[in-house]
Amino acid sequence: MTRLVLIRHGESQVFVDRIVGGLIACNGLSELGRRQATALRDRLSATHELDPVHLLVASTMPRARETAEIIAPALDGLEVVEDEAFCERHPGEADGMGYEDAIAKYGYDDFEDDPTTALSPGGETWIDFHDRITTAVRRVAADHGDSTVVIACHAGVIDAAIRGLLDLPMVGGFELFTQNTALSEFALVPARDRRTERWRLVRYNDAAHLAGVS
Repeated sequence: MTRLVLIRHGESQVFVDRIVGGLIACNGLSELGRRQATALRDRLSATHELDPVHLLVASTMPRARETAEIIAPALDGLEVVEDEAFCERHPGEADGMGYEDAIAKYGYDDFEDDPTTALSPGGETWIDFHDRITTAVRRVAADHGDSTVVIACHAGVIDAAIRGLLDLPMVGGFELFTQNTALSEFALVPARDRRTERWRLVRYNDAAHLAGVS
């Protein structure tokens, strides 16, 4: 069975500093974020619940790459393969600005009202982001069939993957809050009774390892 396990990165330093953290501004995990990733590593080392993992992917944003590097020892020391396609939605000119300053200059980003707009000039629309993520997860699944792939990524990536893989509406309909270092797992279910194969959401937002982490 083909399994995709998407893991949100640990708490980021840009989140603590209340900065829009795109590729330019992202500077990795906070101290809490490192403890969260370490707790996940220890959990996976103890449970072996993902074994065997065949590929460990991370977005090129430092907070995701650092998360992947921390958990890698629990996954037989797999090399981290970076893939920019799994980056968070690109913010454009707002990258590096404080939250309040960005809202004051560009307004509130409500993609559910208008998925054709970007956070700021040069940014990515929700439509383009959704298409990028759906294409990326399907590509990885096709290239690594009958394997388990772990992807260290972002909350928005997980949101878009759920919508894209489960053929849900691109906007509206439900609200997600994915915790830092939580696991969300998809499995490609083989075709039955002449139906085509389809994706199943096996678990979402599994962050049991964070109990007691502060």
